[in-house]
Amino acid sequence: MKTKFGRIVLMVLDSAGIGAMPDAPEWGDAGADTLGNVLKSRKVNLPNLQKLGLGNIRELNELPAIENPIGSYGKCTLKSNGKDTTTGHWEMAGIILEKAFPTFPQGFPQPVIDEFVEKASVPGVLGNIPASGTEIIKDFGEEHIKTGKPIVYTSADSVFQIAAHEEVIPIERQYEICEIARKMLDGEQFRVGRVIARPFTGETAETFTRTENRHDYAVPPPNENLLPLMKEKGLDVVCIGKIASIYDSVGVTEDLTAKNNEQSIDQTINALNSDARGLIFSNLVDFDMLYGHRRNVEGYAKALEDFDQRLPEIYDAMSEDDLFIITADHGNDPTFPGSDHTREYCLLLCYGKNAKQGVNLGTRQSLSDIGQTIAENFGIELKDGVSFLREM
Repeated sequence: MKTKFGRIVLMVLDSAGIGAMPDAPEWGDAGADTLGNVLKSRKVNLPNLQKLGLGNIRELNELPAIENPIGSYGKCTLKSNGKDTTTGHWEMAGIILEKAFPTFPQGFPQPVIDEFVEKASVPGVLGNIPASGTEIIKDFGEEHIKTGKPIVYTSADSVFQIAAHEEVIPIERQYEICEIARKMLDGEQFRVGRVIARPFTGETAETFTRTENRHDYAVPPPNENLLPLMKEKGLDVVCIGKIASIYDSVGVTEDLTAKNNEQSIDQTINALNSDARGLIFSNLVDFDMLYGHRRNVEGYAKALEDFDQRLPEIYDAMSEDDLFIITADHGNDPTFPGSDHTREYCLLLCYGKNAKQGVNLGTRQSLSDIGQTIAENFGIELKDGVSFLREM
């Protein structure tokens, strides 16, 4: 099989939106601008992203466009009806959702909670409200220890999250009740995008800390998406961080654990140094989890600088025929009210040692253009998306 690129790395800077989409007001997100507002907060030093062409996508504070970027640049429309993790990642793989996953801004209906309590054989639940994961264990953690009732909560995302202390409900039992919830939450009305186990430890509200034993249970994606099609063709699909869980491991040939940005970058470099041929797909979760949802502007800025400093390591690990694509799955403007994702365009940067430089990829009609580009490179037919492979 003759391919233009022997291997493609797709790295998602989770929540790195680059300005509100035209329909943002319909989502309550008028004026949202994750990267734009973070860069307005102070001088953010991003020399390597600037060389790639970040400042060429649009005007950004103290990050001017350069004349000869080493990468190609543009931005992607989120075409699907949604602004959550699953929606954005699925769209990259060629799945465009016309109907958003259901959300529960008032908590889950009582019949859903009653069914969960019965099927999971738990003594009841605490919470059942939209909440920050760190705040809800402060609010309900001590009562959870006394009663043994798991803490159930949601967010603006389509999620059913279960928090429990690892010494009150052992981790394997936590996973078991999450699996019960996943099977239960089906059908058009209640099929949330993800059920998530959120274990924690500690003795008091002041010392409770979430552990690294989080586990996601996603809705399985349709089979006609990029990942299983690549696997069927005998190609590697190496997934890093939470990528495998987002696709319910469908089409994944290797799942490399990474709990934060640094580990995801390390594992991406490890995969590049392996003999993998196909797709290396990684997610840098801290931008969203630690800084977007918690409205930590300085943390977001520092995380961008830390990522920028490591780009040369990724380049050094790349082969001559590798292509590196950087994008996002949605926005999460840390300067914006609330703690929700924001409906934004997603950045698009591409680099390869033998790829064309300085190509303006424009405003893509969908994140599925990324999946279609990867598919065309490997001779795969994907239903949705417009490839930009020939521009590379």
